[in-house]
Amino acid sequence: QVQLVESGGGLVQAGESLKLSCAASGSIDNINFMAWYRQAPGKQRELVADITSGSTNYADSVKGRFTISRGNAKNTVYLQMNSLQPEDTAVYYCNAYRWPSHYWGQGTLVTVSA
Repeated sequence: QVQLVESGGGLVQAGESLKLSCAASGSIDNINFMAWYRQAPGKQRELVADITSGSTNYADSVKGRFTISRGNAKNTVYLQMNSLQPEDTAVYYCNAYRWPSHYWGQGTLVTVSA
């Protein structure tokens, strides 16, 4: 099994930055897909960014502001969030995929005040 633990969330003002981290442990071999999702209260969980095979993908709402990256050991994924806006407020979840399963962290709360 794979365990994912997010960290780095908190309360910031609009325009400020945060960097989220996700540490993977357990059976982490051959996990080539990593992603960040977020879920605001009363809304569906949405894909924010993903990274696989060296390529990255971003939701239109965060493109140009957020950057996803992986550590050298490939057991850590980061989400650098710049120019945060109140609409970015959500619980952010780390996701990893290795057939046949997706694995999820417990989430870390990001709150952006105006």
